[in-house]
Amino acid sequence: MQCTPMPEASAGRDRPIRSIEVRVPATSANLGPGFDSMGIALDLWNDFRLTLGASHDGITVVVTGEGEDSLPRDGEHLVLATLLAELHQAGVAAPTSLRLECINEIPSASGLGSSSSAVVAGLAMAAALIQSARSGRCIGPHEIDLHHVLSRAVEIEGHGDNVTPAIHGGLQVVYSHGDHYRNRAIPIPPMKVVVCVPNFAYLTSEARAALPSTISHADAVFNIGHAMLVVEALRGQDEALLSDALQDALHERYRIPSIPGATAARQAALDAGASAVCLSGAGPG
Repeated sequence: MQCTPMPEASAGRDRPIRSIEVRVPATSANLGPGFDSMGIALDLWNDFRLTLGASHDGITVVVTGEGEDSLPRDGEHLVLATLLAELHQAGVAAPTSLRLECINEIPSASGLGSSSSAVVAGLAMAAALIQSARSGRCIGPHEIDLHHVLSRAVEIEGHGDNVTPAIHGGLQVVYSHGDHYRNRAIPIPPMKVVVCVPNFAYLTSEARAALPSTISHADAVFNIGHAMLVVEALRGQDEALLSDALQDALHERYRIPSIPGATAARQAALDAGASAVCLSGAGPG
């Protein structure tokens, strides 16, 4: 994530925020066995720009690209809904005039973290406005409290495998520590990822409903071992190991039957020379 608060034109950072620009990458979560705990950022972006004090009071939302025919154009837009809820919770008055511009490359309901990108953007904007209101100046990009953004994002999304790489980039492992969430970046070389996104939406809520309420000890052990191997394979660019590692016993077998063409797409990828194949997040990509 890149978040850049900007003061009024020709003014220093001792002036209030005039606009905020946020870039958030697409993410692929789970990576097979790393269910709800592992994710990677992709070079596909949603760009958001929030401008305060436009020519008239109220909310204006402009959406270009993915979702331009379906996303809300008011305070129900997930970026603004997240932003306004955070301001209210912090006791900071919401601006009377807001303009949100969105340039979206991430398809909605595709398993590529589109909702996470919106939540993260809204939280980052809120953090900048709250810290600016309390300090009386336009804060710099590196002053945003990313630990707070991560914790709130996990609370809102319910899991951290998408939001963590959306915030920090790269390959990330997220885990709980008491009442807090922490992350660990795993350095890996650049890699090529091919994403196949079918022309239909598959909501995370639907994908979660397909999962069993309990799992066996054997399946849990299977995933723990394979998740460790995924990290090692990606760090060492070991394609043979990745092929063995990217297997799952907790979620894919329950979700793939609800995704038409998923089995054929997996086989086509392997036949074309892919090292390994997995669902991206909850799917359908």
